[in-house]
Amino acid sequence: MTPTESEATRLLQRLRAGHDDAGHALFALLYDELRTVAEGCMARERLDHTLQPTELVHEVWVRTMGDRDPASFEDRSHFVSSTARAMRHVLVDHARARAATKRGGGGHKLPLDAVLGSFDAADIDVLELHDAIDALEAMDPALARLVELRYFAGLTIRETADVQGVTTTSVERGWRVARMWLRKTLGPRDDDEE
Repeated sequence: MTPTESEATRLLQRLRAGHDDAGHALFALLYDELRTVAEGCMARERLDHTLQPTELVHEVWVRTMGDRDPASFEDRSHFVSSTARAMRHVLVDHARARAATKRGGGGHKLPLDAVLGSFDAADIDVLELHDAIDALEAMDPALARLVELRYFAGLTIRETADVQGVTTTSVERGWRVARMWLRKTLGPRDDDEE
């Protein structure tokens, strides 16, 4: 466990014990990491996106800490999983609001290539991905969490394994299955390379 991981777990324990100042310290400790993840998520969004990484981090923080009883976070891994889910929902809510504003006029769907491949491209429809993850969750909640952690939290295979408490081999196998299922569900990509 790294110093940041052990400090985050200690602050979560203090927060569970009712020390409100621990929440502020936890935010300060994890801010740079959350900001990096938010920048990665925003890099995969369309170029004219109006949400900025700082806004995303703050909204995720409010949702994560406001929607949950701090006592429900078991450790840093559980907290990271919760922030990944919150990041997904913030981006989906933002995309829905934008679609509602446009009322479908002039919008275009973007192909799914970032999630299925290298995460470097920016061509993904967040609402379609959200619906696909919900459908996947109904069949296999662990695979849905894996997609959230890889895409919305930007975790590597090893980091995902650590958060989920499984081996990297298990994550790699699950990631292959999830990608195949997403390809089938969301349709072909423009370029079907790995």
